[in-house]
Amino acid sequence: MVNDQFELSQILPIIAPIIVIQLILVVIALVLCAKAERTNGPKWMWVLVILFVNIVGPIAFFIAGRRSE
Repeated sequence: MVNDQFELSQILPIIAPIIVIQLILVVIALVLCAKAERTNGPKWMWVLVILFVNIVGPIAFFIAGRRSE
């Protein structure tokens, strides 16, 4: 039987940049959401989307959540 499991040292260089990008997107989206006077939908909903929908949540806020005035 062949051992097909990956070691952490093999996976980390692939996963680390994705985690860093995710954290940067979350922080920027949360700051923009907090500073926005009005959003498309309730702010609490956008905070939950940003926090719990991984990379897609912050991007969705950037595209659809902010109101252009």
